[in-house]
Amino acid sequence: MARYKDSVCRLCRRAGMKLFLKGDRCIGDKCSFDKRSFPPGQHGASRTRTKVSEYGQQLREKQKARWVYGVLEKQFRRYYGEAARKKGVKGDNLFRLLELRLDNVVFRSSFADSRAQARQLVVHNHVLVNGKKVNRPSFSVRKGDVIRIKEKSQKRESIQQSAEKGKARGLPEWLDVDLADMQTRVVEVPSQAAEQIGIDAQQIVELYSK
Repeated sequence: MARYKDSVCRLCRRAGMKLFLKGDRCIGDKCSFDKRSFPPGQHGASRTRTKVSEYGQQLREKQKARWVYGVLEKQFRRYYGEAARKKGVKGDNLFRLLELRLDNVVFRSSFADSRAQARQLVVHNHVLVNGKKVNRPSFSVRKGDVIRIKEKSQKRESIQQSAEKGKARGLPEWLDVDLADMQTRVVEVPSQAAEQIGIDAQQIVELYSK
């Protein structure tokens, strides 16, 4: 399975904003973006951020979405193609598909501190969907599906710590999360995901419409 293996903190610096790719580290004193908010590279600190072209802005929004959800270019393009075929606003459709990825639902349910950690839980067979083992992070859940951490895995310290933090962080309204039983149910289709994470979905639509 192809994945990004370089430092994810560089992605935040390239995007010019926090993408919260490393869980609690992003809100603590160790956040690399807080220490070095300039672009990465040998001359990043010495150059100022220049005015970005219209195409550059569109590309940056697309890259931010890819980095946040942890998908590669080919996979992201497939998501957009599927979103374009559906009825409704393309940008909203795109982010609904991304939000309904199994790894994202595990993260949103506070069973993991980051999407990368959630992806690892799925791949290592710690997650059940409707009582069946699913180990594909890209698996698309539907309204009514029940996602649960396997009983043997619920005792893992990392999962328990994430669940405790989830009580303080708050949980999305489109999920009915039971942190005590380590399970969540999709009660409705998510909306306005792009705005919540600070991404302009329309810019992505305009990029792919050229």
